[in-house]
Amino acid sequence: MTVLIIAFAASAATFIGGSFALRFRDKLHLILGFSAGAVAGVALFDLLPEAISLGSQYHSAETVALGIAAGLFGYLILDRLILLHSHEEDEAASTPRGFLGALTLSTHSFLDGIAIGVGFQATTAIGIIVAAAVLTHDFSDGINTVNLVLRNGGTWKAALRWLAVDAAAPFLGAAATLFFHISESAIGLVLAVFVGSFLYLAASDLIPESHHRHPRALTTVMTLFGALVIYIVVHVV
Repeated sequence: MTVLIIAFAASAATFIGGSFALRFRDKLHLILGFSAGAVAGVALFDLLPEAISLGSQYHSAETVALGIAAGLFGYLILDRLILLHSHEEDEAASTPRGFLGALTLSTHSFLDGIAIGVGFQATTAIGIIVAAAVLTHDFSDGINTVNLVLRNGGTWKAALRWLAVDAAAPFLGAAATLFFHISESAIGLVLAVFVGSFLYLAASDLIPESHHRHPRALTTVMTLFGALVIYIVVHVV
């Protein structure tokens, strides 16, 4: 029951973050700048250390690095394949890209829930630590999900639907662990893949868009601030 309560809190944090993005849509470029830093920060300061820590127990450093490369270049291939069927001047044509990004974030949130459940399967202390880390970045996950959909021509209704999916994902992931035990080695490699995909999202999508037709100084500050917030939170936790 404790696992599900904490997972529900993670879902609530995701939804609150997305609602924030919807409410302050006139400041979307600043939110995008913050999101870019937060996504890169989560990848570098949260997911990467976890991937190395878990993965190195069962795999070589080269294998973990290969997982990161698979995430980055795999997302690159998917992104380019989608863009081959779109026109840059047609905002609606790039909608699948936003949905792909939202799906990636939602899948990550599902794995967050699994991580919470697996943590509690080990010990209560580990479960609480993992849950605290998940809660700290699920707020930005909600913001990022909404931003990716809107950034790529999706409607506000579509953004809200994807936000609901992303918000439900941690709860569903934690609930799933009540029925099976997942290998720690598999989680390490999966996290490595998400490190690569998140770095690609931040560098190729969120950072360029946050600077598009907006003052670069303030958005750059917001990007650095987003990364700093994640760094501080991860190290405080």
